[in-house]
Amino acid sequence: MNDLLITALLVATLFLILGSGVWIGLSLSGVAWVGMQLFSSRPAGDAMAVTIWGSSSSWTLTALPLFIWMGEILFRTRLSQDMFKGLAPWLQALPGRLLHTNVAGCTIFAAVSGSSAATCATIGKMTLPELAKRGYPDNMVVGTLAGAGTLGLLIPPSIIMIVYGVTADVSIAKLFIAGILPGLMLACLFSGYIIYWALRHPEQVPVNDRHYTFMEKIRESGSLIPVVLLIASVLGSIYAGIATATEAAAVGVVGAMVLSGVQGSLNWSSFKEALMGATRLYCMIALILAGASFLTLSMGYIGLPRHLAEWIATLGLSQFELILALTVFYVILGCFLDGISMVVLTMGVIMPTVQKAGIDPLWFGIFIVLVVEMAQITPPVGFNLFVLQGMTGKDLLWIAKATLPMFFLMVVAVLLIYFFPAIVTWMPQQMKL
Repeated sequence: MNDLLITALLVATLFLILGSGVWIGLSLSGVAWVGMQLFSSRPAGDAMAVTIWGSSSSWTLTALPLFIWMGEILFRTRLSQDMFKGLAPWLQALPGRLLHTNVAGCTIFAAVSGSSAATCATIGKMTLPELAKRGYPDNMVVGTLAGAGTLGLLIPPSIIMIVYGVTADVSIAKLFIAGILPGLMLACLFSGYIIYWALRHPEQVPVNDRHYTFMEKIRESGSLIPVVLLIASVLGSIYAGIATATEAAAVGVVGAMVLSGVQGSLNWSSFKEALMGATRLYCMIALILAGASFLTLSMGYIGLPRHLAEWIATLGLSQFELILALTVFYVILGCFLDGISMVVLTMGVIMPTVQKAGIDPLWFGIFIVLVVEMAQITPPVGFNLFVLQGMTGKDLLWIAKATLPMFFLMVVAVLLIYFFPAIVTWMPQQMKL
């Protein structure tokens, strides 16, 4: 049976199982089992047991539940209210004024949370009522929040970066450092768009209702000190080479507990809620990773990744054409799958092709994060869209339309890191990890 027919059969099987409502992790394992049983001489049961155990017992993967737990703890603190209080005085002078709190707040919270949805929800608790009360347009408030919320994936620590690092065998610490400049660049693009919009539509920007002296701004900024110290302790320990990503995650959990305790929001109830929330989310991710590892092994025995890489090589695509094709592919895939599933489902097939094209796996990891960010704001399976729909009650397509300018800015970001790859690679090159 030729490779095209085998691929079509496995894809059809996957969609059949997913369509029946089976969990994604179990669906991936089911397709892998079918593939090994029908097209390989290796016993499927033995391969499944060995692969699932190997994928779930990785020490590197320990950073993932720890960073998720840190984000869950901070989600239950007064961090969002304190951040608005500290940021608002400094942003009043910019065109667009307090709309920039969406971008600045998400940028800061992204540095202590590896989740896009958590970033969007936490900052949304702060900005949605405050900006609505002051009369800012709903489409700009919701659109910029949905777009800026995706920074939770790009600015380290990032859940997607850990998943990619494990599946593609790339240093997670280097991925974290590589994401800093692209993350700040994307935040600047979002703020630049707000400034452009404000200059085009000055009548829609509410009048500045309060003026701060310099000393008042300094005093209000005191509420930002705890989160800045937490960011410095997590990322600083990695950047200085003192800690691995896993050890830095443990530092982050301890720091989040201290911050929560100082604010008075840490009690037995909130501790238990944060722990159970992190456990549920990690179990879902771990099941997907285990299923994807088994599927990758199954495809390896069948030979699909190698044949696909060879077929793409025969097309004679340039690096730019390949990146363009992959961008379109992942955006379409993001309409149906969440980011983690996209990464683990495709890496086994895509990585041989990428390596054969001479693309740096570290650079490719940041590219993957950017296109997964696009998927967070594309219907019908855009996590940030779901979060904002629950918070605002707005129609999903209305939210997606409001977010469309942010989507195009992410396309611009992909082009910028392609033509100027040093945006991604410069900082990791300065480190000895």
